[in-house]
Amino acid sequence: MIRKTRSVSWVKAALRDFESFPEGARSVCLAALTIAAEGGNADIAKPMKGMGAGVFEIALRYRGEALRVVYAVQLGDDIWVVHAFQKKSTRGIETPKHELDLIRDRLKRLKEMLQ
Repeated sequence: MIRKTRSVSWVKAALRDFESFPEGARSVCLAALTIAAEGGNADIAKPMKGMGAGVFEIALRYRGEALRVVYAVQLGDDIWVVHAFQKKSTRGIETPKHELDLIRDRLKRLKEMLQ
């Protein structure tokens, strides 16, 4: 059976943020996105809690930094990357509220745009 590889689309601001990641980190994240585009789930990708079905977070530790790429698999035909950021948590492993609010806002606007 041939699986159709889906396109990976980017929210412009997410792509800008992603381009500031170190090159090695970008290639690891792009490999994980490619696996998602082919219908799989990379080891470093997990469902993002509180964002609803089909929203995943690539969690990468890279040279002491915690890097995150958030993507949605159930919006339209493409996989949508909605946010990329360096996690600087002030409280343990929790994602900062302003990052979660930004993800929710981008998901909402993307859903409206794709309808």
